Amino acid sequence: MKSIKQIFRLTYLVPAAMGMLLLSTGCKKFLDTERQGAYDADNYPYPGGSGPYDQFIFGAYNELRSFNVHSQAFITAASIRSDDADKGSTPADGGANATTMDNFPVLPSNGFCNTLWLGYYTLINRCNVTINEVNTNTTIVATDQIKQQTIAEARFLRAYAYFNLVRFFGRVPIIDKLFDNPAQQNNVPQSTAAQVYTFIEGDLVFAASNLPASWDAKFVGRATRGAANGLLAKVYLTQQKWNEAMGAANAVMTSGQYDLSTSYDRIFREEGENSKESVFEVQATASAAIPSNNGVQYAQIQGVRGAGIWDLGWGWNTPTTDLEAAYEANDPRKNRTIMYTSTNTTTFQTIYGENLPTGLPNPRYNNKVYTNPATRASLGNRFGYWMNVRILRYADVVLMYAEAANEVGGTANITAARNALNAVRARARAGNNTILPDVTATDQATLRDAIRKERRVELAMEHDRFFDLVRWGVAQTVLNAHGKTAFSNARDVLLPIPQTQIDLSAGVLTQNPGY
Repeated sequence: MKSIKQIFRLTYLVPAAMGMLLLSTGCKKFLDTERQGAYDADNYPYPGGSGPYDQFIFGAYNELRSFNVHSQAFITAASIRSDDADKGSTPADGGANATTMDNFPVLPSNGFCNTLWLGYYTLINRCNVTINEVNTNTTIVATDQIKQQTIAEARFLRAYAYFNLVRFFGRVPIIDKLFDNPAQQNNVPQSTAAQVYTFIEGDLVFAASNLPASWDAKFVGRATRGAANGLLAKVYLTQQKWNEAMGAANAVMTSGQYDLSTSYDRIFREEGENSKESVFEVQATASAAIPSNNGVQYAQIQGVRGAGIWDLGWGWNTPTTDLEAAYEANDPRKNRTIMYTSTNTTTFQTIYGENLPTGLPNPRYNNKVYTNPATRASLGNRFGYWMNVRILRYADVVLMYAEAANEVGGTANITAARNALNAVRARARAGNNTILPDVTATDQATLRDAIRKERRVELAMEHDRFFDLVRWGVAQTVLNAHGKTAFSNARDVLLPIPQTQIDLSAGVLTQNPGY
């Protein structure tokens, strides 16, 4: 039987960069290298339920695993800037790029800012390539439904990229087409944040209307209608469009595709990937033969920094004592989120029963990215490239619904908000009725505080906290109290536009206030 690589050479000629991305695809997770569901001579050029534009859209999905999109810079900007996490590792590790992200202010010369800019615009370009191929490539024959579905996938991924860009940088250029001369995109001026949000909404509304509710199992991880509505809910919530956010979240909750049946402990294990809790996650894989090329470095960067068998990563993004104190008594989510280094008086264990050593550089590590030692042994690899990145969980959608319904107000909506909040708490207590009692508040202000606290502990270390603080308008108060006294609301809610990009644009791009 021919391999995917052999069949590819016989079938389509595509631009080299996109072709190289396709060569690593298969389908256990749909961008996997395992043989299950892989293309063969009988189902190429595409399995039933997919489409002939896979060679292009897979390139966009693959970009989600890029170091520039979901690794060092992303973790630093989305999590370490908050009160949930410290940089960790050793004081000098990462240099000024990292320490200023942690403690502010970030300078326009910060390399992490430029990394994020390049990563997300590369993802956007991959999406625009896909849309262009659907609209202009006359050698590919496909139904209108397949064309629309492919464009919807690309627009979902493009919306996700722009959502991160606008939250990181505010005013950014909207690039929605390919240029004859790629250098021309350096001269596209910035749009206002409001214009960017309108653009994102348009992409997501289209995606929600044209994506399937689910995919065949061999395409697990591809964007769905629920993913589009869930992301749209977060986009609306960020803008305080409460009615719209409530409606988009409700569309996910009533879709029948997701629920809270997956235990909190299981969600973050390898076997918990793509569960009923998963609305969208970045698919990653590794094998003994290909340990990293089809994976993502997200887990390694946060892995325990030690020696020998405890050399599992860089030790970045370590939970703070402030986060530790945020949990209610005996909340099981605390120990599932925070992994403790053993001390001379206390031996702590991993979720797999291993005794953690003493003398590690940091007292706490992110337990949500801890990998199964059996998987590490089978792959001959310690660094977790196979771990998916959870981008949007169902509990997040339920809590967004709760927040939006509470803000809309009225007795019925506040009751619905409280019920949604308590559903998340019920899953967390896992049948132990002596902990995490139902919230009984009936007034909007008290329930608002309860929902915000629940978001923190449910979604801790999952790159939401900083953005939540900003959209709630409490970032300066909270971060200054946490010890990040250099944080200024007038400047630091946004990152600086990378000076490198301003220079490349010959001044077309302008700097954010305060920098």
